[in-house]
Amino acid sequence: MTGVMMFLVCLAASGVGSIAGYGGGVIIKPVLDALHILPVSTISFLSGCTVLAMSMASLLKSRGNGVRLRVRTTTPLALGAAVGGLLGKALFELVRSSAEENWLGLVQSSLLLGITVLVWVYTRERDRLPSYQLENLPVCALVGLALGVVSAFLGIGGGPLNVAFLFFFFSMEAKEAAKNSIFIILFSQAASLLSALCQRNVPEFAWSQLLMMAAGGVGGALLGAAASKKLDDKGVERLLLALMLGIMGINLYNVAVYGVGAIAAYTISG
Repeated sequence: MTGVMMFLVCLAASGVGSIAGYGGGVIIKPVLDALHILPVSTISFLSGCTVLAMSMASLLKSRGNGVRLRVRTTTPLALGAAVGGLLGKALFELVRSSAEENWLGLVQSSLLLGITVLVWVYTRERDRLPSYQLENLPVCALVGLALGVVSAFLGIGGGPLNVAFLFFFFSMEAKEAAKNSIFIILFSQAASLLSALCQRNVPEFAWSQLLMMAAGGVGGALLGAAASKKLDDKGVERLLLALMLGIMGINLYNVAVYGVGAIAAYTISG
């Protein structure tokens, strides 16, 4: 039953995530955290693997759909995100080694909540705010580095932060930002996975869980690609805003639950 639940969560999250450019991890991670079916560190790893599978399937399926992939600027952004992914993974392992699971969950959920609120506000008001056409490749790589650190530490694949950065720094419309965000996610998650394998700090998990989640990620990517053809930029933007409201609610719940758990653990240890 747990495997079926994980498959359905990943299917739904990756479906809407592939349309919005979120990758699905920003939904998968807090939802599975809220269900408390696996340790926080295991969910982060499995979520990252699912997002990697989803991003590969989504990009393959979206070839020739008329939405531009800005290879010249997005490639250094993606490479920067890959390096940032390694740094973010190292930061995650540092925190995990020195913190109890509830504290780790509290830190991740709080940061994700704060980021989502800021991105939601920016997305709503972006027509009134300035945006730029960043062309400097080293600066693109630095922007990608920042994205990679945050996404790898949170185990979300980039999600709303990627899309907001693409809106702000590259003046992309919603569908173009979604596709380029998935491209960045592919690099950052691949780097994060390779880092975990090379350093042999992969948490314990059942292969059936990974297979079910990855299958949900690929299935969601295919469904999302089909649905995206029926939406214009405004439709994708409305989906972005609705998703962020849901993510905020889930993370508020997780902050409360992990906060109580962290206080209880501190009281017992004290």
